[in-house]
Amino acid sequence: MRRVLNQAAHAAIKVKGSIFEVVFQRLRRGLKYKEAVWAIAHRLCRLTWILLHKGVSYEERGPSVNAASKRVRASRMMRELRRMGYRVEPPAKLQQA
Repeated sequence: MRRVLNQAAHAAIKVKGSIFEVVFQRLRRGLKYKEAVWAIAHRLCRLTWILLHKGVSYEERGPSVNAASKRVRASRMMRELRRMGYRVEPPAKLQQA
């Protein structure tokens, strides 16, 4: 079980924008690489237990999922490009029919 959780943790931290990647980067500041991976594996174990025990469905809550964070990220990127001297216009909003 330990090996499976370790492999799942390695896969989870490689997914761009996932909550596990964010938590791993935060943990990595104070822990060694293997310790941070094991902490993610422990979180996955607890999450799996909750999913199976309570029968709830999993909903990804990472920063790449949130629409507001996408807008904030886009404005931050445009501001950075303007600072570097590029001329950037925000995209036209799509009209929904």
